[in-house]
Amino acid sequence: MSSSVSNATSVPRATHVLPAGSWQQERAEGVITLTFDDRHRRRRMMADDAGRAFLLDLPAATVLRHDDGLALEDGGIIRVAARDEAVADASTATVAGRLRLAWHLGNRHIAIQVLDDSTIRIRDDPVMTAMLRDLGASVTRRLAPFDPEPGAYASHGHPTPNATSGDG
Repeated sequence: MSSSVSNATSVPRATHVLPAGSWQQERAEGVITLTFDDRHRRRRMMADDAGRAFLLDLPAATVLRHDDGLALEDGGIIRVAARDEAVADASTATVAGRLRLAWHLGNRHIAIQVLDDSTIRIRDDPVMTAMLRDLGASVTRRLAPFDPEPGAYASHGHPTPNATSGDG
């Protein structure tokens, strides 16, 4: 066992996730800001943005979403925030154009985030942004949080009772 995990008994332990919108954010004792890749975890020593250490100890690997809460055994909550990362926002003038973009991205298994104004956000990728422009999209590259759609078989990115049953 690694020393970081063996020393974990002296730090708070986050044992389950409170989905965004299901808890009062003012109850948060801290915030941890992570990229999308760093928000897919099960068990790991972590530190919130103020440097307070805690052990993330979930029953299964879980995608943590922006504004989820990590419930600590002592009753505290740490809010999860999506860190700014390199993204590309694509939009078109028509719904049909946006559907075409989504179809082509989905056909390539590219994770997307659909923004409130129907803009499609992807991780910044020169090949994909060129394809989107070729399809008629206006593409803006920027630094912003990336919180992609969880997918048709996910349940808010959190484990479900049948998630690991193998009953596919």
